[in-house]
Amino acid sequence: MQRLDHHYIDGRWVASRGTRWLPVFNPFREQVIAEVTAGDPADVDDAVAAARRALPAWQALGGAERGQYLDAFADALTRRREALIRLSCTNNGKVLAEAGIDLDDAIACYRYYAGQAQALDARQGQSVALEMQGVEARCYFDPAGVVGLITPWNFPLVTSAWKLAPALAAGCTAVLKPSEVTPLPEQALAEIATEIGLPAGVLNLLHGDGEGIGAPLTAHRDVDKVSFTGSNRVGEAVMRAASEGSRGVSLELGGKSPIVVLDDADPEQAADWIMAGIYFNAGQICSATSRLIVDTGLADAVYAALASRIDALRLGDPLDEASDMGPLTSERQREAVKAYLAIAEQEGLSAVRDGGDRRLPEQGYFLAPTLYRDVPATSRLWQEEIFGPVLCGHSVTTEAEAIELANASDFGLAATVISGDPDHAKRVGRQLRAGSIWYNSEQLVLPQTGWGGFKRSGIGRELGPWGLSAYLEVKHIVGPL
Repeated sequence: MQRLDHHYIDGRWVASRGTRWLPVFNPFREQVIAEVTAGDPADVDDAVAAARRALPAWQALGGAERGQYLDAFADALTRRREALIRLSCTNNGKVLAEAGIDLDDAIACYRYYAGQAQALDARQGQSVALEMQGVEARCYFDPAGVVGLITPWNFPLVTSAWKLAPALAAGCTAVLKPSEVTPLPEQALAEIATEIGLPAGVLNLLHGDGEGIGAPLTAHRDVDKVSFTGSNRVGEAVMRAASEGSRGVSLELGGKSPIVVLDDADPEQAADWIMAGIYFNAGQICSATSRLIVDTGLADAVYAALASRIDALRLGDPLDEASDMGPLTSERQREAVKAYLAIAEQEGLSAVRDGGDRRLPEQGYFLAPTLYRDVPATSRLWQEEIFGPVLCGHSVTTEAEAIELANASDFGLAATVISGDPDHAKRVGRQLRAGSIWYNSEQLVLPQTGWGGFKRSGIGRELGPWGLSAYLEVKHIVGPL
């Protein structure tokens, strides 16, 4: 059994000072496949100090050379692609096809920010147009400094790429804490850093939980900025910790995203996009379109189409190419979703499909893909993020009602609009309060487009030029000509 008892600090593997150990599971086999250190605050001190020492030289290197390192990350991930896909399936529980999408997303992200880093050089020192005569102003972009990056368990290698690639492109040095639930895939990043000759201290990878690593990292006074992806409860704690010392923070938090089926949609095509929006990764997606808002005239046809597709889903071994959906990533998450299913029973919700409609595999943290119809907007399942394969539907009679209901949420991360007329879908999408709106599509997440939400879904944006800007400080030098 593998034991992750070392951190990657200052370009070498260093024994953790932690005295607690955490089990790492294969969620399909329900077996412990590794142990990982819970970490210790002293490990954080060492990693932050290493990142601080490395910062001046890394910043001075320039965007073009930093971009070459990012391209090298992409090359190395490409070489490891098949092995990392299987490792992700084993540690996370997602099926092969989904893990393949993840790896390609991560590779594309490093490629994109390699280009952004190279383009940054040309932006440095550009003259600013002024109305005052005899004065010049030039604009420069400096890295935010030492950044703490904390990633979740549902998309290993993806969310770390979304943070690490722009941070390194900007000239920041990083302390990365992957989830203790899925630490195995992220090990590759430290191995790659050594392989490509990344300067020591630029990337430091710390294993551990919130107590051992997460909280000390967010509270560390020598960390200039913290970027966190995860739950609202923890994200708010991160923001409180970062407020001591007035340090920067980016948060990508929860979602309760709507998928709106307008009266001119094709029910069969709509069902395909609805399925992709909720049952991908067993519903463990912050952007999962878990609130189905459907025109009353189409409701029967849409629910019938969904029922047949849910019945056709094959639950099984993530490493089996025939499997469409794997288990939830942990027993803890399965129990959290089951608690919502119990609430649904208490509330008397009407299930189109649930656990009574299929036999689950004999092993693995599986839950049946579930669909409730005519869910009241007052239901906890309608209002709260479930983070599992559970879809709640509600019928409306007008477009205005659909838009109002879609926006009636504490969250605003994403949304989807389905219509027979693309222009109609785009007009409705423009009225929704969310950071990413898809129309007549599955959830396409591209490195060139921003990612982040309105309201309680977070602060700031990842991906695109906005992701790079999150790790840059703007400096103007002004004086006489």
